[in-house]
Amino acid sequence: MNIQKLKEAEKYFFAKFPGGFENPEMLKIGKKHKMDKLIGQTQEFFAKENFKEPEMIVEKVTKVVSRSSMVSLFEKPKFRDFAMTLPIGEKELLAKGVKELLHGNQKNGFEIILEILKNGKLAKWTLMTVLPIYLRPQIDVFVKPTYAKKIIEIYELESLTYKPTPSWEFYESFREQINEMKTKVDPSLSNYNAAFTGFLIMGSENLT
Repeated sequence: MNIQKLKEAEKYFFAKFPGGFENPEMLKIGKKHKMDKLIGQTQEFFAKENFKEPEMIVEKVTKVVSRSSMVSLFEKPKFRDFAMTLPIGEKELLAKGVKELLHGNQKNGFEIILEILKNGKLAKWTLMTVLPIYLRPQIDVFVKPTYAKKIIEIYELESLTYKPTPSWEFYESFREQINEMKTKVDPSLSNYNAAFTGFLIMGSENLT
């Protein structure tokens, strides 16, 4: 991890956006993402007591995906159609994976969901990481391929090689390093991890 580049990005970001994320321009961008609203909905939808009805859980997953500004318009209908037409057994398995990912053994949950999405040729980083970023916005990370590759390269993150096919090993290491980077900058930049990765990209405009 290149701490010097991280501090340079911080300096550049605050110079370009005085007040950081409280800058009017940043607030305008933030409104488009509706983070607070989606965090509230996700935490309500996927409370532990709601996992008694697998089909309802799958429906709620499609709602979060469709409402998220971080998932592409191309992926949303494909995911919805795939998820809603799964046989009941597959819906039960998907709901189990979601429960594990959000409330249990995250690795097992991640891998259960990944195998199901592979069957629909939808094993995308965005779809794999969209739920955790709303349930635990200060802990988990959203992996947007273009951002992840740029962050790894610019900030010289250790032992990380981006691959298009999602893997728990990459996710866990990327999350760990992102959370470590947060401790090196002004706390106002790290309220939500999705915003923090946005800062890393915007702050890197003057870095080579």
